[in-house]
Amino acid sequence: MFESSLEFLRCVRCCSKLELNVLKSDKEILEGILECKKCNSKFPIVEKIPILWDNFSNYLSSRRKLGGQIYQLIENHTLKQFCKTSLSQIHQFEDDRTQLEERWSKIYQTSKSSIFYSQIKKNIDLTKKSNLVLEYGCSIGIMTSSLAESNRIVFGIDRSFAALRVAKKFCKNNLDYVVADFLSPVFGKLQFDLVLALNVLELVEPLKLLTHISKQISTGRFIISDPYDFERGMNSVKNPLDEKSLRMNLKKLGFKITSNTKSPSHITWNLKLNSRATLNYDVDLIIGEK
Repeated sequence: MFESSLEFLRCVRCCSKLELNVLKSDKEILEGILECKKCNSKFPIVEKIPILWDNFSNYLSSRRKLGGQIYQLIENHTLKQFCKTSLSQIHQFEDDRTQLEERWSKIYQTSKSSIFYSQIKKNIDLTKKSNLVLEYGCSIGIMTSSLAESNRIVFGIDRSFAALRVAKKFCKNNLDYVVADFLSPVFGKLQFDLVLALNVLELVEPLKLLTHISKQISTGRFIISDPYDFERGMNSVKNPLDEKSLRMNLKKLGFKITSNTKSPSHITWNLKLNSRATLNYDVDLIIGEK
């Protein structure tokens, strides 16, 4: 985490400003704790990555293996004790997502050459350069890294610590990442010029995400894409959207759909699962502006 990012981050419990306790640093904050003096919340920074989860114990409850990995990674005694205490406060472990998140990080790394990313970059190149950019579900940073080349300040949010560890290896001085829930007020009432949410609607209730993002854009653009693959068994969202209802709801939120994305599109997104299997999606792209 860059110390300059502290200006933008907020407590995900009460939206107050955070104070930074640096425990280990070089050019970035390698280890530290973000503290909210108003509600006494504390959020760890591990391997340059701030984990702004409402409750760190809850985050680790579905990532038991990751909790052990993080404990081993930490060098500072104070942060190590914080992690140990958080692990001890977990009353019930959920299904472990660690291996799943690690696997998808590798899949995205081997799928960087998909035509999907080049198509999205072409559309972004047509938009004016922005001062403040945010991507939801940034994963290993394929798009955020590209955005940082031509925009002033770029942030990426993802739930996967494993993915952001990969992203941070190719980080730029104007680019930073945060582990957080998509619907949490990580940036308070901050307004962005450009927001991306690429292929993430199956991870969070779509209408809630659209409403949340709409509040972050008063004047700017929202680039969203999805293959509308909502079937996730017990983890499926309750109110999925299709290409028509997605556009309709964006209009209700005050977005004007650009002329070139008013009609549904079918952009190829290939994900190489392993040496013998590839997942092929046809992705719909929408660009809304206010």
